[in-house]
Amino acid sequence: MTLSQEKRIQLHEFNNLTKSLSFNMYDVCYTKSKEEREAYIAYIDEQYNADRLTKILTNVADIIGAHVLNVAKQDYVPQGASVTILVSEGPIVEVPTENFEESPGPLPSTAALHLDKSHITVHTYPEYHPHEGISTFRADIDVSTCGEISPLKALNYLIHSFDTDIMTMDYRVRGFTRDVDGHKLFIDHDINSIQNFIPAGIKEDYDMIDVNVYPENIFHTKCKLKDFDLNNYLFGYKKDSLTQDEASDITDKLKIEMDEIFYGKNMRAHPRDPSRNE
Repeated sequence: MTLSQEKRIQLHEFNNLTKSLSFNMYDVCYTKSKEEREAYIAYIDEQYNADRLTKILTNVADIIGAHVLNVAKQDYVPQGASVTILVSEGPIVEVPTENFEESPGPLPSTAALHLDKSHITVHTYPEYHPHEGISTFRADIDVSTCGEISPLKALNYLIHSFDTDIMTMDYRVRGFTRDVDGHKLFIDHDINSIQNFIPAGIKEDYDMIDVNVYPENIFHTKCKLKDFDLNNYLFGYKKDSLTQDEASDITDKLKIEMDEIFYGKNMRAHPRDPSRNE
């Protein structure tokens, strides 16, 4: 059933729908030595420390219209960080119609609406391959809201906040609310893909795959950067310092790593640890 804008906001008491966005990003780098690996991890820990992540999530709260109630943040040893923000809303008097449009959300700007019973979290996971010189940084961001608008409005800003080779995104609407006649609403906005909320310029840069379960209001999109420049994946030096064979070998390793993350499966047998005794 298609509902008008007016019908969507004529609810019995308040909106009980829960809308959850999970945004996962991956940065891949080649670190050929222990020293390079440690330097890369230190760089990531500094670049995405708890204070900077708090600023990013606070901007997300502004974009979706949330009042920040509480912030818990932590930098971990040896690496990684977490931030959790609880947010609340004020009374909903009028719902801006642009919140229902299938379009990319804004970058940080004035809040339009306040949300209730919501939270925003981020956890980071720097790690490395034990033998092949691949280091990977992952950040998991979750935005869960109750109310008239969708956390997908923060997606454009989140993409701009991270240097991202691979992204996976999940969006789900749970529960139900009722209109004034008692009719259940299991979703209150039109959506056929998370891609509707990604700017066209960004979509041009990525290969994308959708896996959607429309009857259950579950949407999944994953993205992998199309263009590959080896210089963007070397830490502290350029490909000009490598031999042609070295550059080719490193390129193969990086592309396989990215494909495995994108497709969610191992695509080759990894070598045994050369230091392991037979």
